[in-house]
Amino acid sequence: MTQQRRKKQAAPRLASADATSPLPNWLTRRTATAASFSTVFNALSTLPSHQREAILEALKPDDIIRLAHDWMLWARDDQLPPPARPDGTPWHTWLILGGRGSGKTRTGAEWVRARALGLGGLADTRAHRIALVGRTIGQVRDIMIEGVSGLMAVHAPDERPIYEATRNQLIWPTGTIAQLFAADDPENLRGPQFDAAWCDELTKWRRPEAAWDTLQFALRLGDCPQVCITTTPKNLNFLKRLMADPATITTRSRTADNARNLAPTFMAEMQRRYGGTPMGRQELDGEIVEERMHGLWKRAWIEQHRLDVRPEMERVVVAVDPPVTSAAGSDSCGIVIAGIAVDGRAAILADRTIQGRTPDTWARAAVQAYHDFEADRLVAEVNQGGDLVVSVLHQVDPNVPVVKVRATRGKWLRAEPVAQLYAEGRVNHVGTFPELERQMCDFGTDGLSQGRSPDRLDALVWALTDLMLVTRRTPTIRRL
Repeated sequence: MTQQRRKKQAAPRLASADATSPLPNWLTRRTATAASFSTVFNALSTLPSHQREAILEALKPDDIIRLAHDWMLWARDDQLPPPARPDGTPWHTWLILGGRGSGKTRTGAEWVRARALGLGGLADTRAHRIALVGRTIGQVRDIMIEGVSGLMAVHAPDERPIYEATRNQLIWPTGTIAQLFAADDPENLRGPQFDAAWCDELTKWRRPEAAWDTLQFALRLGDCPQVCITTTPKNLNFLKRLMADPATITTRSRTADNARNLAPTFMAEMQRRYGGTPMGRQELDGEIVEERMHGLWKRAWIEQHRLDVRPEMERVVVAVDPPVTSAAGSDSCGIVIAGIAVDGRAAILADRTIQGRTPDTWARAAVQAYHDFEADRLVAEVNQGGDLVVSVLHQVDPNVPVVKVRATRGKWLRAEPVAQLYAEGRVNHVGTFPELERQMCDFGTDGLSQGRSPDRLDALVWALTDLMLVTRRTPTIRRL
């Protein structure tokens, strides 16, 4: 519910200023007024202190419990379920991007509570089967259920569900059942069916696309199955595609938005340490940062030395990083063309990477690039295929010179000296290569980029290593 929607609804009224009157009827008519908690107490603060205290002291214990657990009154606007999409149709996915401690876990737990109990104003209908999905079962239990902002904490005592740990499920007094699932094991989502799901910290999942796709087939109950996702954002293609989906509504929250519920010195210390840094923008402001905080490459290095026109080249190579398999979901075959210009600087000329193709297909693509750019040779990694890689390339063109390279160190160690070339301003990109540059800026110490093997980056590393980092001996005449 947005601030505009709230303003359209009636403001709460004090039924009487009489010291003997109970708290006004706004408490029991909360779904009709839907006013913010602060608005009500601002109204109370206008009364003389003895009248205000008398009204509050007149609250019955049940009213106090109901007030403490009334999310409509306590929540910020960004923590309330969004309205329908602009065309009037219900949303399918509510994506909540938030900084650390911004209250996103509490928001997810309250949404599940509303769906399980059918709370008016927060849920259109009661859900009967709910999926709770975290990276592991342990994280679902420790954070989503038993955490300080988890499901067991947000319910009033008389509405709290029973947690059956041996069966990995929760059962509410209404009969609603929620089951626990680990996103790291997507196959467990096959079979069950749901009309609602809460997915927590999706950007931490090892296989987010596989788990998400499997969950979609299970959301087949009710009139309009819905998903709530609570996560700190990361620079993942999958997350960006999810945000671009017209059935997704995205809301954002910053750590600072929830400052009153955090330690008094926490925000000051976080701002002192991380304010304005990429880590602060991601972890505190909930932004998608296009490069890793501790990555090897900075996007500014690429942008500062980008060229629109190809310079005169002295030497050109085509680097190939072959995939192990050729299935549709296999790694790509990295094919990057690079060269040395007459001024001694390196230039990235093209990225012709292809995915999910047979060996003869990527071999033809690599050989075609060799001819198109009048390259001096092909540089091919042979760790996976050995001499078979060279054989496949020579079946396409037996006259193409192929230099075999073999990885003896990890990806990070191989990439470090190449990243240093960029830091020194010795590499130009001729044009833009979005996928390649995204892999470069997201490359991490685990050797992965966006959770997958960085095949384009691997090919680039082999190309620049061959051109600028390998010392080649020239023939000499030995004297006797």
